[in-house]
Amino acid sequence: MLNRKTKENMYLGVTYASAFFSLGVLLMIIGFVFVNGFKLLNFDLITHNYTAVTYISDLNEGYDLDIYQTTKTFDQDTYYSEKWGLALTDDTNLQGKNVIVVTYVDPESPLKDLNNKGVGSLTLSLTKDYEIIRIAFDGSASALSSRGAQNMITLLDLEDDIRELEFQTTGGGIRGSILTTIYLIGLTLIFALPIGIGAAIYLNEYAKNNKFNRLLRTFIETLTGVPSIIYGLMGLAIFVPITIKLTSATTGNLISGSMTLAVILLPIIIRTTEESLKVVPDDYRFASLALGASKTQTVFKVILPSAFSGILTATLLAIGRIIGESAALVFAIGVSIKDEIHLTDRSTSLAVHIWSMMTDEPANIELSSTIAIIILMMVLILNISVKLISKRFMRKFGVVQ
Repeated sequence: MLNRKTKENMYLGVTYASAFFSLGVLLMIIGFVFVNGFKLLNFDLITHNYTAVTYISDLNEGYDLDIYQTTKTFDQDTYYSEKWGLALTDDTNLQGKNVIVVTYVDPESPLKDLNNKGVGSLTLSLTKDYEIIRIAFDGSASALSSRGAQNMITLLDLEDDIRELEFQTTGGGIRGSILTTIYLIGLTLIFALPIGIGAAIYLNEYAKNNKFNRLLRTFIETLTGVPSIIYGLMGLAIFVPITIKLTSATTGNLISGSMTLAVILLPIIIRTTEESLKVVPDDYRFASLALGASKTQTVFKVILPSAFSGILTATLLAIGRIIGESAALVFAIGVSIKDEIHLTDRSTSLAVHIWSMMTDEPANIELSSTIAIIILMMVLILNISVKLISKRFMRKFGVVQ
């Protein structure tokens, strides 16, 4: 028979082993994300659009070729054509794919101003940071970006005319997905916080301890375990038709997505807020009522400020769930990655953007990991901000939790 101390040590060992195992798995996941995604992490990824704008052009009539010498010093992997006054380099775009980027165009080069063969302005200007897709010639093979900058410059030096030049802006950014996530956070909290906090106040401060209210609490707790994809089906069946009928929307949109997320978050907000209200000492309530305050005044001027830290925690949990939710949004808002964000149109949050990247063939693990890093950074910043706000509020009002 094992003695009591041995049993306690065994239980303690199991507890520590479980905790370290969970921590180890978490660190492995974070390590995998950082190893694969850190190299693509840059400010351009956050500020650039996802969709690249492609231009097809040819040379203006009456151009003359010359020797375009320059005093500029180029990197070792940059190739310059003195015949055309164009410098190109091999680079990696925001999605981790190999591209050829324009690093310099001589001011007198015939490639500086081009004739637009597509829709829009009649003239185009080839400038730094554009990505060259292909250069087509008459009577010879085209120079393609897949063969590298050196090959393209070599072929370009052999030709005296260009039939067609195709280039594009830098794409692959996640600016639209970040804006969509911010919109979702704001709209969802507008829908969910008043209802959730109000329900928690009713259940803790006004509701009687009867069978109906106990059953209501059970239903609320049960809702936290419902798979989010079922909420997505609910959003598709209920909120999408409502928004189509009441707004200019024609399909899933930001409003229907926010309403779906609000329903998902209500059990979390209600339960967390109610627990924060429960820990407020009853002496606060009795003292307020004894001084002549009404029940409503006691709740809003005494109880809620005392429970502010817990309400902030509920808000933080809600925001974290919004940022990380994907399955419900696939149905309620769609998977279209957009750069222009409208409340009544489809769009994609950061989490759904990861889902879209991972469903490509092949899956873009690097970009998905980079977006995951950004999500982790957002959650970390929110955690720190909420803690600072909470401490400042408690210090200001002299509330001790």
